[in-house]
Amino acid sequence: MAKVKSLYRCADCANEVAKWVGRCPACEAWGTVEEVAASAATVSSGRRAMLPSTAATPISNIDSKTTFARTTGVSELDRVLGGGIVPGSVVLLSGEPGVGKSTLLLEVSHRWARARDEIALYVTAEESAGQVRLRADRTGAVHDKVYLAAESDLATILGHVEQVRPTLLVVDSVQTMLAADVDGVIGGVTQVRSVTAALTSLAKATGIAVLLVGHVTKDGSVAGPRTLEHLVDVVLQFEGDKHSTLRMVRGVKNRFGSTDEVGCFEMREAGIACVDDPSGLFLHHRGAAVPGTAVTVAMDGKRPMLGEVQGLTVDTQVPAPRRAVSGLDYNRVSMVLAVLQSRCGVYVGKQDVYAATVGGMRLTEPAADLAVALAIASASQDHALRPGMVVLGEVGLAGEVRQVTGLTRRLAEAERLGFTEALVPVGVDRAGRSMKVHEVADLSAALAASGLRHPRRARAKAGAEED
Repeated sequence: MAKVKSLYRCADCANEVAKWVGRCPACEAWGTVEEVAASAATVSSGRRAMLPSTAATPISNIDSKTTFARTTGVSELDRVLGGGIVPGSVVLLSGEPGVGKSTLLLEVSHRWARARDEIALYVTAEESAGQVRLRADRTGAVHDKVYLAAESDLATILGHVEQVRPTLLVVDSVQTMLAADVDGVIGGVTQVRSVTAALTSLAKATGIAVLLVGHVTKDGSVAGPRTLEHLVDVVLQFEGDKHSTLRMVRGVKNRFGSTDEVGCFEMREAGIACVDDPSGLFLHHRGAAVPGTAVTVAMDGKRPMLGEVQGLTVDTQVPAPRRAVSGLDYNRVSMVLAVLQSRCGVYVGKQDVYAATVGGMRLTEPAADLAVALAIASASQDHALRPGMVVLGEVGLAGEVRQVTGLTRRLAEAERLGFTEALVPVGVDRAGRSMKVHEVADLSAALAASGLRHPRRARAKAGAEED
């Protein structure tokens, strides 16, 4: 009989230590080190070879067509997944409470059953069957092929799978499931890891596509052990602002596609709907020219989205004027204000400055710097930019306008939405472009090209005329 000894292993990073400690020395997580039993053969360097039950096969002889993505019927989710759900895969969808995870997956179950005439099993432990039915009635997700079970025991769930024989299994949520043969409390590290491992084995053995709902911690990461993300095939992050109807699904990990895609949804009273063209949610003034507004194009992964930046300046008698920022990076806005004053003579030191985005959009990338600068300069001079103009570029401390990534794709999206003029850094490819493109090297040239006055040059010209 093999000699048994104790090991102490971190549940997050699998780092092993000689004795129990409260904080893992590798990942510095508290309370994750637990005692595990290991045989002497496990820790010894010598291992005995075993005859495999299945011989290794040349990769060229494996048929890749046996595993293909099947569409869910939700176009924006398919975009993030890389075309759809692969049979036998496990997808983890995480997000804050109330963001709409259950509503989205109930809609996926409904469309899966309606389009394919296949059974989808929805298992919930956080709500009763009656509560889920009420949501299904409200969102129109009632179908005879969608089966519902309000269970929290893992063995019972496996029994439902054997009886119903679904091709899609939704578990809401993995932190509320209990494996009776495993020690630990519901939602604990050991329970979550055991339940996920069992459901992953079920998916690989039967070919059932499994969708798991995961809770998040205060910092927005997936709750539970770090190995949870390694066990599943796809990890999706469901994001949304409680003050906005927009919801976004981002790919954090995807074994079957890219993690640069972003899916956009809109939360409505009748459920959740795909937003194929999200730029319309972030644009307000398109026809009339309004002072203090500038339109830019942000890249969220591989997806370009137009957003509107608004600026407002108000005279104040307070010694320390206010700087209020919403949807933008406060530090970058402060830097742009300093460059405007130092390089272009746009003085706002005795004015309250407000800068914000429209529709709850967040613009934190440097490509929005030029739009912020022109919006504030436009508000300060009470002079609007020309209609149909889009602004792109990063502003440096020397006042130069720098290149941004994906400029060609950004311009193509702006041109598709009807914009006729663009203000961009030097070096853009104009081939096949019907819109008028202005290349600017610095912020002073951007002010001139946009039709705004350059205060410092205006004062110098006025002084020369008086002389």
